[in-house]
Amino acid sequence: MILYRLICAEKHTFDQWFDNMADYDLKRDQQAIVCPECGDTHISKALMAPSLTGSGGTVGRSEPAHACGAEPGAGCGGCPAMMG
Repeated sequence: MILYRLICAEKHTFDQWFDNMADYDLKRDQQAIVCPECGDTHISKALMAPSLTGSGGTVGRSEPAHACGAEPGAGCGGCPAMMG
């Protein structure tokens, strides 16, 4: 699974999970990704700050990526962010 920060033509940003890079490319080409704010299907990847882990914990992210608080790849299973 890979999390991308996306942006629509109206400059709304949102995060979405994909199985892999090819899954994102396919869904983008089919205009199957929809901006949750305005419904636009002209979507591209937005710039994201890198998530680095050092001795003090995670750097570069102010909040967890999952609604349940788990880190990406934690395999929480029932998290709403991982469904759909």
